Amino acid sequence: MTELATVPVRLVSRATSAATPHSSSLTADSSVASRPTALPTLCSNCHLKDLCLPCGLEEPDLERLDELRFGRRRVKAGEALYHAGERFQFVYAVRAGTFKSSLNLIDGREQVSGFHMAGELMGLDGVANGHHASGCSALEDAEVCAIPYAHLNDLARSSNEMQLVMSRLMSREIVREHSLMMLLGSMNAEERLAGFLLNLSQRLKARGYSPLEFHLRMSRAEIGSYLGMKLETVSRTFSAFQHQGLLEVDKRHIRILDLDGLTRIFQPQSH
Repeated sequence: MTELATVPVRLVSRATSAATPHSSSLTADSSVASRPTALPTLCSNCHLKDLCLPCGLEEPDLERLDELRFGRRRVKAGEALYHAGERFQFVYAVRAGTFKSSLNLIDGREQVSGFHMAGELMGLDGVANGHHASGCSALEDAEVCAIPYAHLNDLARSSNEMQLVMSRLMSREIVREHSLMMLLGSMNAEERLAGFLLNLSQRLKARGYSPLEFHLRMSRAEIGSYLGMKLETVSRTFSAFQHQGLLEVDKRHIRILDLDGLTRIFQPQSH
């Protein structure tokens, strides 16, 4: 959720799996992590380089990043990329598809902690103690670049620019956590859902897709878990927005009819 930051919310994870811009759709267990890598990926040639790890790097550092030749892995819908407690080795950059981060609570419930889409990084929760604090799984067929964290550290030690990139990545995680606490601690149901939809809208727009019409890859239950709302409350709030003329809702397909009206619902809590 990299985040309630842009609208000014950073909620989290639509991906490049959509066919064309303006028709959007939100888009590895240890077994996935251990599979042979597919075609190597060069950051300098990636269509997501302005959103992902290379963002802001000058040519010499970008060339050194290319030398690492990150492997690409495909992850099927419902498949885990990594599990909570698993040893931390890679940072994963989403190339296509949508992922969710989550924790399994003692009583068996799942607590969703974020959604991730193309150009965003996952797995940084493992930096603190060498093991992932949460698990991550694909909400649709997806693809990631597996970036060895040790190699990034080696590169950062010899490059001031790369050190700044690493610091920025860590800062994004802090901002995301603070934004989520604000969302859960001080907003009512309508404000939470409005912020969630506005954030998705902005993130889709940054990727060349329609900010006003998109297909949610996460379920109502997963949205409720992330926003700290019961499933019934999520469904009721979607219906309320529809009755107010803010949205058209057809199952998971969302069309925003009144972006300004949706922003007004969220905006009082953004100052």
